[in-house]
Amino acid sequence: MRPTEPSVPSGRRAAFLDRDGTLIHERHFLADPAGVELIDGAAAALRALRDAGFALILVTNQSGIARGLFGEEEFRAVQARLTDLLAREGARLDGSYHCPHHPEVSGPCDCRKPAPGLFLRAAREHGIDLSRSIYIGDRLRDVLPGVSLGGTGYLVRTGYGEKEAAEAPPAIRVVPDLAAAVAYAVGRRPSRGRGPWTYGAP
Repeated sequence: MRPTEPSVPSGRRAAFLDRDGTLIHERHFLADPAGVELIDGAAAALRALRDAGFALILVTNQSGIARGLFGEEEFRAVQARLTDLLAREGARLDGSYHCPHHPEVSGPCDCRKPAPGLFLRAAREHGIDLSRSIYIGDRLRDVLPGVSLGGTGYLVRTGYGEKEAAEAPPAIRVVPDLAAAVAYAVGRRPSRGRGPWTYGAP
């Protein structure tokens, strides 16, 4: 009898979040924790997602590792800094996954976005229903998995998003930033006052 692929359990919904250009300001091949700076409103957006019942899962491509620009140790140091900054504002992630590959250096893999490998792994490990989940990032490769896996993708205009917005297919919602994506996802109207996006009435 041929073995079957392990099934992905249905369960809670998740917000799959890109890191650079989405949660933190884009720094080309970030390897120094001192360069980690939260985008305005990011921590508040994560708290809103958690309050709405979303698991918060970071999924990030880190080809700088494959290119030899930094190593896993530097990546972990940057992650630790991100965790610390979020904690100071009462926010935290439920999981973090990264792809250290680049096809021109290390060959093809199933974990570099837009490949679904890391999303499927997170779903198994955290009991996530991918079709009920949202996918937020500043590159189309961050959010297109939401289309193929049955969820909803939000392309933010921070980071590289402004350049990629024109190429977004109709299935992808283009929004100013993470806070605006979250406002739509939790069923509230994004409104702009002083400072970051806030959450208006539904």
